Amino acid sequence: MLEEGDAREPNAADVFQVAIARLLGYRWPAELDPEMRLDARAREWVRCSDDLLDLADRDGIVCLSPVRGEASTADRVREVLAKAFGHEWSAAKERELLIAAADKHKQKTPCSSLEQWLRDRFFEEHCKTFHHRPFIWHIWDGVKDGFHALVNYHRLAGATPGSGEARRTLNNLAYSYLGDWIDRQRADQEQGKDGADARLAAAVELQEQFGKILEGERPYDIFVRWKPLHEQPIGWEPDINDGVRLNIRPFMLAELRKGRKGAGVLRWKPNITWKKDRGKEPQKLRPRDQFPWFWGCDPEKKAEHRTDFAGAAKFDGQRWNDLHYTAGVKRAAREAQAEAEPEPVATKGAE
Repeated sequence: MLEEGDAREPNAADVFQVAIARLLGYRWPAELDPEMRLDARAREWVRCSDDLLDLADRDGIVCLSPVRGEASTADRVREVLAKAFGHEWSAAKERELLIAAADKHKQKTPCSSLEQWLRDRFFEEHCKTFHHRPFIWHIWDGVKDGFHALVNYHRLAGATPGSGEARRTLNNLAYSYLGDWIDRQRADQEQGKDGADARLAAAVELQEQFGKILEGERPYDIFVRWKPLHEQPIGWEPDINDGVRLNIRPFMLAELRKGRKGAGVLRWKPNITWKKDRGKEPQKLRPRDQFPWFWGCDPEKKAEHRTDFAGAAKFDGQRWNDLHYTAGVKRAAREAQAEAEPEPVATKGAE
């Protein structure tokens, strides 16, 4: 598929990143828009890319170890690269790409294998390459030989808001993929295999964290400052249009006993914070009953303002982001909004 020398035309350090993106189901805009103006060579690259579509994962979840009858991530990435490079693909080519990745990120020692790179360096390099807005999330249980999964963020957040895809994907990750892993660790534990106790405990803890994200109580909730209280997500029902910064918060605020500090259930901590943003909101667009956080909220000085702040008398328009609202408060706001909305007027002739 690639001509002689083509592996060196793009940045060799990013070849693995592209292969993983394709494995997780991502495609480039030129592949999706047949009307895009491209020269003949670029159009041929688009056509060649179609040959890789049958290797894309169907549900956007791939595990580093074989789970649910699927091959390991490393083997599946190699399959993508073997088809892309054709006769040029080899163990030597894999080594060349590992060295290129280490050189790009100024690492003294390249990984010894693709398996090690996927486990220890992929997510960090992914975050740095894409400016700390990762679209593939490496989720783990805090144990190196434990449960690791790469997840398509657009599937996890639901590419179509309100479709339920986000919740289905997280459920699938938590109870199908992770559930299969837990069953295997229990079987290993019964057989007395080394490390099974630790792997089982870590996996069960991760599953508990997923359950809390699905429920969405503090600190596992999503807060979107520009949406009124009655439109705030309850549990894991993110809007992909709100961005990675806000939707990733429950996963970074989750807690693992053996995880990385500040990274939550992620393998590495992206440079994401929820500090107050610059500027102020216009008062006429932010009434207190719908946007109480713009009315006298000061979570830095008053801890009680961080959760379920109901608003003060004076509007200040400060753009806070690291606030929390419980599911009960959000449901009450939805009920109040439903009661306040006028009944639809029946049109003439309607049955």
